[in-house]
Amino acid sequence: MFDPYPLVRPLLHRLDPEDAHELTLRALEANLVPGQPRDDDPILATTLLGRALSNPIGLAAGFDKNARVYERMGAQGFGFVEVGGVTPRPQAGNPRPRVFRLPEDRAVINRMGFPNDGADAVVARLQKKGHPGGIGLGINLASNADSADPADDFVHLAQRFARAADYLTLDVSCPNTANGQVFLDSARLADLLARLAAVDWGPGRPAFAAKLAPDVDDALLERLVATLLDARIDAIIVANTTRARPSNLHGTHASEAGGLSGAPLFVPSTLMLSRVRALTGGRVPLIGVGGIASGADAYMKIRAGASAVQLYTGLIYAGTGLITRIKRELAVLLRRDGFASVEAAAAAT
Repeated sequence: MFDPYPLVRPLLHRLDPEDAHELTLRALEANLVPGQPRDDDPILATTLLGRALSNPIGLAAGFDKNARVYERMGAQGFGFVEVGGVTPRPQAGNPRPRVFRLPEDRAVINRMGFPNDGADAVVARLQKKGHPGGIGLGINLASNADSADPADDFVHLAQRFARAADYLTLDVSCPNTANGQVFLDSARLADLLARLAAVDWGPGRPAFAAKLAPDVDDALLERLVATLLDARIDAIIVANTTRARPSNLHGTHASEAGGLSGAPLFVPSTLMLSRVRALTGGRVPLIGVGGIASGADAYMKIRAGASAVQLYTGLIYAGTGLITRIKRELAVLLRRDGFASVEAAAAAT
């Protein structure tokens, strides 16, 4: 099918990245972005946290911070989408400019700082639109930067969104806010998880995923994963953006502060995913994130132990036609290696 994005991209990339993103959201809201084929190959069908998905390709948090277009992303080919990050109170985030493209590296640096409309506004949109039919829905939760009790923020948010989605992500690894990484202290993480466990969830506890940072050493990673397993976390997302800067970055903005995403993150995040798979022993599903730009990339994440994958930065350079290409390539690779399903390939790690 015809993909208009190569024609549109030069125009978008002349704009400030945030302005280009806002224009993209408005085009999606107006239903002006052509849809992708919905006839997913049956070999891609899978289940994630109790939700049957037609494919394991998810939209990562950060694209639809305020639940403006999540219901339209199934038409763009995604199997699930994660809204947010959402904080209890509205938050302006860090001063602009705060997003920088590195086209030579197929990467982005951002120091957004969780700008969003706040929980009340996002809840209202979710209530108005409802669950997106045919795809999974996650909500990414975060603490306000000026909060005196970040754990209380997460508990408050989890109670607000408990019935709104298939899973809730505890984003405990954002590198761009004052409270973004306080729970990389395993004791504070254990306290947060204990507070969530003490809540009376009524008909049933929501499914929780925890999103980890790539910028931790192996000893800390072991402690964090052990803490999550002890608390019976439902899934782990590996990994967030990184503060590290590979020596071979070429972009003119490579020295900007913030979290690096895109192609340079693929290798370190996949190695971390493999390590988390070894530490968990397959006891919880893993969602692989970081640098996915092809079906081969998605397949490598799955073979490293991921039950599903997410992407965002790749869309900036390739548009949503990328999702169709990834799914078709992934189906070919699964069959090539004799796997009947995504679950079989992940379990064979």
